[in-house]
Amino acid sequence: MGIDLDADKEARSLVNELRILLGSHDIKLPSLGRDYGDPPLITLGNCNLATARALVAVLRRA
Repeated sequence: MGIDLDADKEARSLVNELRILLGSHDIKLPSLGRDYGDPPLITLGNCNLATARALVAVLRRA
């Protein structure tokens, strides 16, 4: 049983889009990436308090 290539492509695309969108708000998640499980998961990772505050502020405005 191999990796679902469509799901893998979507996961990579979502990681890139998240990186761009977060960056447009000056938010960087250093651990943001693709976890190579099946099904694919997006790793958001750890962040410091300043980054968490920035995420909360952006989400509150959404």
